[in-house]
Amino acid sequence: MDSVDIEVLKSAQAWMAAGHRVTLATIVKTWGSAPRPVGALLVIRDDGLVSGSVSGGCVEDDLIEKVKSGGLARDKPAVTTYGVTNEEANRWGLPCGGTLQLVLEPLSEASGVAELLETIGKQQLVSRRLEIATGKVTLTAGKWSDMLEFDGKVLATVHGPRWRLVLIGAGQLSRYLAEMARMLDYQVVVIDPREEYYTGWDMPGLEVNRGMPDDVVAALNMDGHSAVVALTHDPKLDDLALMEALKSPAFYVGAIGSKKNNDARRKRLEEFELSKDEIARLHGPVGLYLGSKTPPEIALAILAEMTAVRYGVPSVGWAAKEQSRFAASACEVAPATTPST
Repeated sequence: MDSVDIEVLKSAQAWMAAGHRVTLATIVKTWGSAPRPVGALLVIRDDGLVSGSVSGGCVEDDLIEKVKSGGLARDKPAVTTYGVTNEEANRWGLPCGGTLQLVLEPLSEASGVAELLETIGKQQLVSRRLEIATGKVTLTAGKWSDMLEFDGKVLATVHGPRWRLVLIGAGQLSRYLAEMARMLDYQVVVIDPREEYYTGWDMPGLEVNRGMPDDVVAALNMDGHSAVVALTHDPKLDDLALMEALKSPAFYVGAIGSKKNNDARRKRLEEFELSKDEIARLHGPVGLYLGSKTPPEIALAILAEMTAVRYGVPSVGWAAKEQSRFAASACEVAPATTPST
């Protein structure tokens, strides 16, 4: 669940607290091209004010009018579809004959929005089950494998961070990387057993795990929605954690450091009985080559490469760039920006 949709739910809760009637729209199915993905949210207030989006704007206009007039989902959930035919798709501004199916739900205290937001705020996944016929809502603990499901009678949605980012090291760069990652739908885990780092960590809502990084990474059961980035510059901490990450299905594994240092790291990883294919998965030097010099810029470069990998977009990282006198790693360009041991 991305930060935009969390803000939508926050708006809904605030409007209900102020005494407004609020209707929640959720995209449950699309055919052809669609401006917003399945699961995207929109809330409509009784006076026509909206938060979020389910299309390019034309569908919203029609929904607002129907909700304001009480002609749709006033007392119980309803299902509506836009763009069944090419003519209707053109009318509603849906591209390429796209079709959009929505579940509209009138919200109340029984909808569990406040509890949902509280749990999401703890970086936990929540599974929400809505019965269309009665409007009954049930909240349970979510699982990483949960997906939106709709069979016409029950809408099951999952809310909270849908991706995990594990950071080895609690230094300055980790703070920027964690803050940016949380905006991009990541649950962030920071691991650092070094007292001088975890005692100085003061990022609200995000504690430092003081276990040994390799043990913690192994216990987290990395899956295809997980990424691991090693940032300590200490082989005793980074290498063993990377070994566990590279053996897992994690979609992205990276390590900060120069090309020379990462080449040496790859040789050390060979001693851990990793295959050549597993070692080849390591992004090191980590991040896109952006000429990054400050911690926020380096964090941006790392998240940019992670995003490209998530979507299968070929990227030019540090490791892919031809070595030259200008192609040092991000930490070499600005040696004071990240802690070293």
